[in-house]
Amino acid sequence: MRMTYLRIAVLSLACVAGQSAQAQLFGDDQARQAILDLRQRFDQSVAAQNRLVDENTQMRRSMLDLQQQIESLRGELARSRGQEEQLTRDLSELRKLQTSQQSLEDRLRKLESAESARLATEAAASSTQPPPLPSDSAGASEKQDYDAALAVFRAGDFKGSQTGFANFIKRYPRSNLAPSALFWLGNAQYATRDYKEAITNFRSLLTASPNHQRAPEAMLSIANCQIELKDTRAARATLESLVKTYPQSEAAQAGRERLSRLK
Repeated sequence: MRMTYLRIAVLSLACVAGQSAQAQLFGDDQARQAILDLRQRFDQSVAAQNRLVDENTQMRRSMLDLQQQIESLRGELARSRGQEEQLTRDLSELRKLQTSQQSLEDRLRKLESAESARLATEAAASSTQPPPLPSDSAGASEKQDYDAALAVFRAGDFKGSQTGFANFIKRYPRSNLAPSALFWLGNAQYATRDYKEAITNFRSLLTASPNHQRAPEAMLSIANCQIELKDTRAARATLESLVKTYPQSEAAQAGRERLSRLK
């Protein structure tokens, strides 16, 4: 009987131990599964984070490319604006040059008319005088050289005419035609935008022959050169002197008009 109870107790203990081992086995499996699940979620999280990093890197590259394109477009726009501004300045200079050329041509026509009238008067006066002495051949040479330089000027070769008039003045400094040569030399230099040298020669005319018929035009031309040089104060002073010194001349009338337009 006692053996029976003992066997029953042993069997009971064995069952309990088996159940405990089975419970422990089931707990370990669940823990392993939980760890596997955590690892899987961790791996998925890492993968998602890596994708975000890649996408962020790609987005930054795209933004950098876009910024470079924007900077390139800005550079092209700046160059286009610079070219447009340069074209505007060139057009303004061309218009100014055309205006100056037209003004020069107008003055040239007026001066040629006055020159023709003067020559006609001299010719009429000389017809009542005795013929020149044979020693007057130098005067004929002067006239020939002067006319040759003037013909070059009228042909529009302003550089060539500068050489011709400069040589004439050097060769015939005391000639009656020297003041006129100075005047045309100054005009030729004005036409080639050599304004400072033009002013020098116009002033030489005024110093040597202040009563010469070209003197008012020479003073007006000085003012025009000063205007081209952006020296408005000097131009105003020259024009005021022109109006005061030669009030009845056509140049003085033009000077008054220019004075009213000067700022």
